[in-house]
Amino acid sequence: MSYLTKKHLALMLALSGAFASFNAQAWGNDGHRAVGAIADQLLKGSNAEQHVRALLQPGESLEKVATWADCVKGTYCGPQTDEMVAYVAANPKHGEYHYTDVPFQLPHYHDHDVGTADDDIVQTAKQCIAVLQGKADAASNPHRFTPRQALLILTHLAGDIAQPLHVGAGFVGKDGKFVVPTQAQLDAGEAFDARGGNNLLLDEAKLTASGNKLIPAAAQEDASPAAATVAAQRAPQTTRPFHSYWDTTVVNYAFRRIGARTPAQFASLVIADKPAVALATGDVASWPYQWADQSLAMAKVAYADVTVGAASRQTAKSTGQGAGETYTVWALAMPDYYPVPSSAIARQQLTQGGYQLAAVLKAIWP
Repeated sequence: MSYLTKKHLALMLALSGAFASFNAQAWGNDGHRAVGAIADQLLKGSNAEQHVRALLQPGESLEKVATWADCVKGTYCGPQTDEMVAYVAANPKHGEYHYTDVPFQLPHYHDHDVGTADDDIVQTAKQCIAVLQGKADAASNPHRFTPRQALLILTHLAGDIAQPLHVGAGFVGKDGKFVVPTQAQLDAGEAFDARGGNNLLLDEAKLTASGNKLIPAAAQEDASPAAATVAAQRAPQTTRPFHSYWDTTVVNYAFRRIGARTPAQFASLVIADKPAVALATGDVASWPYQWADQSLAMAKVAYADVTVGAASRQTAKSTGQGAGETYTVWALAMPDYYPVPSSAIARQQLTQGGYQLAAVLKAIWP
């Protein structure tokens, strides 16, 4: 291992904290629900909990609604409710609320810089906070979120903004290396947006082999027969987007490493460990900026030891908007040991997201 690699690994572990064990057991559903479950447990007995309950429907919790803002994108969570249909109709750009694309090499998120947008995750989270504070007007609430919508969206975005690749983006120059581009360079085709890591493709077989070797799997009898059947019916996957790895794979690894089989279990285990979490300070309206900066710091580490390889072209297979679009993708290589520090970061960031969500709700409703 090179000195540089050792330094990066040490930084990853220092920033994210070591695991207590490698016991067996993403920000897909489990990751978002873990963030919501942490906040649920931290809010117990508080004034904020009462306000949250007033906005949620019977049987709902932050854990259960944490995926709502993703579920509105399709029917994979079940049929769309009237509430979801109305939200989508009123928010045609709702898919853009989940991320921003600041070059990962930069230290801070700034309004109107490259990769930011008026509807990005920082601006949307700030808008949700204003609505919940009762301070929103036409200018600060252009999407006319209701307080319930603001809570549902903020609960989800607290998870998204803690996912490093939802904030820090990789841009590739003509020389095949990561660059910090200007907007003029992007417009001129002198640098290319890797779409938050979606266009950076990992070797699935190598990734799976490394993960299985380093991260003990859950016992076979614990696996869901239905899930196993669905997995067996899927076409073999040869590549995995870097973004997908950080959305789901590392969450699975993080759960496995502490023996958590459910989001609620994960929440209980990390809270019991009394983690040291650096929370935002000052005006609550500035907190989404601070959250983004913290995530940017982790994105630098996430990208530190990966290497861009050969470029190729792919054509979008979707049937909706963008179908038939041709775009560039790049092979991406990661060190064999990468699942260990990246899953440590996942645990730290899921914890960060849950504590941030609880803290902002307590600040809104002290």
